[in-house]
Amino acid sequence: MIPRLVSAKDSLQQQIGAFARRLTALGFRGDVEMDEGARTVASTDNSIYQLKPAAILYPKGADDLKIIATAMSEPAFSDITIAPRGGGTGTNGQSLTSGVVVDCSRHMNRILEIDPVRRIARVEAGVVKDQLNKALKPHGMFFAPELSTSNRATIGGMISTDACGQGSCLYGKTSNHVLGLRVVLSDGSDWWSRPLDSGTLEEVKTRPDRVGEIYTVADAIARDKRDLIEATFPKLNRYMTGYDLAHLRRKDGRFDLNAVLCGSEGTLAMIAEAELNILPLPAQAALINIRYDAFNTALEDARLLVAMKVASVETVDEKVLGLAKGDIVWTGIARFFPEDTSGSANGINIVEVLADDREELERKLEEVTTVLDAGPPARHKGYTIARERSEIEAIWSMRKRAVGLLGNVEGPVRPVPFVEDTAVPPEHLAAYIREFRALLDAEGLDYGMFGHVDAGVLHVRPALDLTRDDHQPLVRKISDGVVALTRKYGGVLWGEHGKGVRSEYVPDYFGELYPSLQEIKRSFDPGDRLNPGKIASGSSKPLLKIDEVPLRGDLDRIIGNDIRAAFDNAAYCNGNGACFDFDAASPMCPSFKATGDKRYSPKGRAALMREWLRLLAERRVDPRREVEAQRRSNGLASLFRRVINSVNPANKDDFSHEVRAAMDTCLACKACAGQCPVKVSVPAFRSKFLELYYGRYLRPLKDPIVAAIETTLPLMARIKPAYNLLTGSSAGQALMRIAGLTALPTMPAISLEREAARLGVQVATPERLAKLSPQERDRTIVIVADIFSTHFDPAVVIAALKLMLKMGAKPWLAASQRNGKALHVHGYLGRFEKEAAKSREYLDRISQTDIPLVGIDPSMTLTYRSEYAALPVAKLQRPVLLLQEWLAANLDQLPQQQTSPDKHFTLLPHCTERTNAPAALKQWSVLFERLGIKLDIADVGCCGMAGTFGHEVRNRAISEKLYAMSWQGKIAETSDQDVVMATGFSCRSQAAKMERRTTPHPIEILNSLVG
Repeated sequence: MIPRLVSAKDSLQQQIGAFARRLTALGFRGDVEMDEGARTVASTDNSIYQLKPAAILYPKGADDLKIIATAMSEPAFSDITIAPRGGGTGTNGQSLTSGVVVDCSRHMNRILEIDPVRRIARVEAGVVKDQLNKALKPHGMFFAPELSTSNRATIGGMISTDACGQGSCLYGKTSNHVLGLRVVLSDGSDWWSRPLDSGTLEEVKTRPDRVGEIYTVADAIARDKRDLIEATFPKLNRYMTGYDLAHLRRKDGRFDLNAVLCGSEGTLAMIAEAELNILPLPAQAALINIRYDAFNTALEDARLLVAMKVASVETVDEKVLGLAKGDIVWTGIARFFPEDTSGSANGINIVEVLADDREELERKLEEVTTVLDAGPPARHKGYTIARERSEIEAIWSMRKRAVGLLGNVEGPVRPVPFVEDTAVPPEHLAAYIREFRALLDAEGLDYGMFGHVDAGVLHVRPALDLTRDDHQPLVRKISDGVVALTRKYGGVLWGEHGKGVRSEYVPDYFGELYPSLQEIKRSFDPGDRLNPGKIASGSSKPLLKIDEVPLRGDLDRIIGNDIRAAFDNAAYCNGNGACFDFDAASPMCPSFKATGDKRYSPKGRAALMREWLRLLAERRVDPRREVEAQRRSNGLASLFRRVINSVNPANKDDFSHEVRAAMDTCLACKACAGQCPVKVSVPAFRSKFLELYYGRYLRPLKDPIVAAIETTLPLMARIKPAYNLLTGSSAGQALMRIAGLTALPTMPAISLEREAARLGVQVATPERLAKLSPQERDRTIVIVADIFSTHFDPAVVIAALKLMLKMGAKPWLAASQRNGKALHVHGYLGRFEKEAAKSREYLDRISQTDIPLVGIDPSMTLTYRSEYAALPVAKLQRPVLLLQEWLAANLDQLPQQQTSPDKHFTLLPHCTERTNAPAALKQWSVLFERLGIKLDIADVGCCGMAGTFGHEVRNRAISEKLYAMSWQGKIAETSDQDVVMATGFSCRSQAAKMERRTTPHPIEILNSLVG
């Protein structure tokens, strides 16, 4: 039995509690979180560092920010510091703090104004970049600065790091598009910072307050240090971020304080709102995808391509390209990067071409391709062109995922960020990279490289295991070496991702100008309370140093590599934050989308699991051994101990409860297992946690009921009227709610057993199948019908049988087997292993006859490929195919439809199918095309049911909210001419519950269309 786990108490907690009460007294409307779980999740970003904050504040507007500043100004709270936080995806610890985090992403995410005529958008700081562009698209506009984390990066965070990425040579950085900033200063002043003419500037400088002092100091520095500023700031596309003194005076003569606010990383003020410049969307676009034998050749060619005035050039090396081939995005873009007879590409250039019309686009493409075709034959291996917007977006998606993909390797040695955004003049990039690679090669390190070569920016992550004593010093050694290299080639260490912990290099880089940065800091923040230790110190406090801030590796060393490896990448989550995607139509992560709580995301759950493993390790508890002991323990004795632990008030502060609360909201949809770049699989480690947690505490009543469903459902089928009365009557529903269950489906009158017999379909046994002739086996299929399809939706199985018969096949039904998915989801892993082993034995005996196995429900079928495959005793010899996989493989046997129905066909896919078998999902389109029908696969997120999740009382509110976020709108916009289908049984159940309508399975529609 695992012990009670309690983290060490923070000395600041008492003061923080008083601070929180004071905020409430002053009228703070946002959320205040001080629990261990929330602080643990906020202690990491996408960097190598870890700092646990004392609390997290989630303000609801500018007034809340003013209240925070007002409370901080009171003498009782003079020791409290804050750090603003946006998407939390920084690679250099910009928002990490041991003080208080101010996170605007949860509530301050409103788009306040869009004016397409004046080309202005006004937003709150927590608005996500892609969220804004989604709102701008109907106006034909977009917010131009691009970055790989655009689906979770907030505008406030982009401004704080002066973010940019692909396309910066054309569109510039975030600061180039900031028209005005509403900021809250450390004394509570609320100020709109906009460019000022000379007269207004002089007027503002006479103000007897903080605002007047700031402008007075900044103007004096810009005027008195002009020559020094000119000599210090490099002439780069990626000019210096943070306290950008070089652009305080604009070309039009106006004074723009936003130059120092953009890139200031929360060290000067809290950003409440921003007025942004928006641009017309490019009318036409295309990508030329060029393959090379060598990364260096790609780099050298990039200079030629840039000279042709293309919109952007992105270069990717063989490491990133290889990882992309194993990612979910690859199936959609593989045709643009074909394998050559001479071998795989070891580097690619992605060249973007933009135009106002199709004719201009084709002319520009011809200019580039003519040069490519005329070059030496060995210069490149070939190229492809993507013209469709969906194709272009898919290729850029691969490029955007490159940072996360570098973490998707096996073992503890993994690429990590600390020197990944250097910038040098583009003409020096090739020489610079050669020396950079030599630096890493001299240490014997693996690494991946990609970058915005048109801007001279290189992204590189050396592979290290920062739990190792010999690897930790390399952070200092490599950083110092890269700093020297950037200076040699006239570049900067901080080309794109801010300074953060790397601020220790600021004084040396700025030299005589550094005291001016300190003056700027003191004018804004005289107490050095805003994100101290970053960029410039306004007091005697030193700047942070790269090897003095706690590393994640320091904590991971306690856990140990064996245990880290045993828990499904939980400890290897690199904080990339892909699971924070704002888009309701994106499968990952539904519980985060519904709650806005980062604890309820894969990143959050991985952080909690990692901390839980660390606390166990500190107590010298190996969870693997505990599981073995738990499975051997006496049932009655274990029950007695669990009862005592559950009622004992001393266990109230057990950290395990906070982990369990986060796990409870997981839908076990496995979108993370398919979509996360690092393949963090929450359902896998969640089940392991629940098994151990419920070895110490009592389970809720609904758990054993759900766990036994594959045993009890066949019994219930024998008394259908009684079951349907229980689930359909008010009294029965009330009883089920007491047990923790709701929205249970009823059983139809139709019986699969009877209908199969009527169709002449028999139950398959190895003995019967062995008697078939080779010719008969060639036509035979065994349908592995899951328990839910069998008893709740037998019409789907029957439709599959009928269609297969029409195709000349001979279907059989597999004997009833317990798939065990419900056991796995709820952490009954010992029982799951036994049931899976039994099913594997039967299915393998069928497979030995060389007859294909075909499942019905995608979630249940894919269990054989993931949960079964993870167990040596359950790994199948041959896969159980999805329905569409078998149908597509036998496409020539599918009768063609002579006349196409005058209807529109739409498929709403199951999340697990969409993220874990993306290639198979597209096979439905192929099948309908065979019948002359264009199938629209809808871009929808989670329906909210997800197996048993939506049937649990505690989850029903989240379930219905998720349905309303995505599926409800898609179904509401359909008419009588629309045929809307869904592959998942749980999805169809949810639609039936919410819409009181039947949503057919595509196999039912195919069967009805084939005569």
